[in-house]
Amino acid sequence: MNSTGIDIAWMEGDMIIALPMILCLIGFATFWFVSKATKINDGSVKNVLLTKYWGLCTMGIIPAVIALQLMPQYALADYGLTYNSNSTTYSLLAILILAALIMPLVFIIAKKPSHQVNYPQIREKNWTRSLVLKNCLGWSAYLLGYEFLFRGILLFPLVDAIGVWPAIAINTAMYSATHIPKGLDETICAAFLGVVLCIITLITGTLWVAIVVHIIIALTNSFSSIYHNPEMKFVK
Repeated sequence: MNSTGIDIAWMEGDMIIALPMILCLIGFATFWFVSKATKINDGSVKNVLLTKYWGLCTMGIIPAVIALQLMPQYALADYGLTYNSNSTTYSLLAILILAALIMPLVFIIAKKPSHQVNYPQIREKNWTRSLVLKNCLGWSAYLLGYEFLFRGILLFPLVDAIGVWPAIAINTAMYSATHIPKGLDETICAAFLGVVLCIITLITGTLWVAIVVHIIIALTNSFSSIYHNPEMKFVK
């Protein structure tokens, strides 16, 4: 007998609230704890790239398969993995404006010695064209999965269930929390960026602005960190 009078039975519609948050928690946690394992977290090219593609699996492919099975009313396009011709101009404008605002800031932050301890994640001293390309592909794969999980699965179903701003609040809180281990600066920036990317994603109906902007940030961060690091250099 429930003495509180609260009905704890599973209700119709609970799935589209509970499942996205569970997938987000498990997907990111699985990626994070594997990527930080002592044998993997050594800064080598092989292991850093391994974690990037692992992130695509744990935050992109696997959650997509589970969500499509347990919430069949949602297709991939409903999570923003689609092209919306009606929002092309707005999307391109948003990417250009955000890139113009964020890239100089990232370049400046990359000068900090405390920042260079963690970035670039690949700790090679000589960066060849091949290594630059591998870094670009690794980050692109990882962030495709990352954004699909946070700005796709964790956003659109919750908007349908509880409304736009409660969904954005939950999304931003969980997104910002994933940056806590990286320090206060990244956590605060993630909170601001999280709100902006959620709004743009909902307006455009696609993930592509969030994915492209996030890739631009990651690569600017990587290559700025190399540029400012006296022990690293770009070579032919």
